[in-house]
Amino acid sequence: IERPHLMPVGQAFDGFVEHTKLVSPTCLVSFDRNRYSVPAAFANRPISLHVYAAQLVFVAEGQVIAEHVRCINRSHDRGETIYDWRHYLAVLQRKPGALRNGAPFAEFPAGFKRLQAILLKHPGGDREMVEILALVLLHDEQAVLTAVELALEAGAPSKQTVLNFLSRLLDGAPVPPLQAPQAFALRVEPEANVSRYDRLRDREDHHAA
Repeated sequence: IERPHLMPVGQAFDGFVEHTKLVSPTCLVSFDRNRYSVPAAFANRPISLHVYAAQLVFVAEGQVIAEHVRCINRSHDRGETIYDWRHYLAVLQRKPGALRNGAPFAEFPAGFKRLQAILLKHPGGDREMVEILALVLLHDEQAVLTAVELALEAGAPSKQTVLNFLSRLLDGAPVPPLQAPQAFALRVEPEANVSRYDRLRDREDHHAA
């Protein structure tokens, strides 16, 4: 179904062409040989697609659920798939293992990628990484990313450390350097220095005299 829309006279021009689309089981909507992701909650459901010259707006239940820059294909190829990893967080919460090879997660910000590479080396790392990513559903994404980068710089890449930094950032409190366990590792092993002890003892004997 295709319906052109124009705003009423007197309002700002907002012309678009509307299509009714069915979201695929993999949370994708097809348009002009390309596929665009929408939140997983709308898989297998009909939605409305508003097509602008340079933008696609996806609407369901009277609310905008996703937006993508429109991809224009100049050749008759198979098209592209444009993901937004945030749309798949609900899937990750059910299946954390999908994080390891899921195409939607290839475009993580650099800080998330670094943290993921570390956490996925450990048992339970998938679940911990998913719980950290899910913080963007509740808090500003840039704040979460900053907390992740601070945890990485502190040498303590864990959910608890990220939460501690995030709490400080959201409260507007200063973020002091974190004394992580790695920070206490000795770079030079201590060794006995008997001569130094003898000098200190002689000095004490001299003052006593």
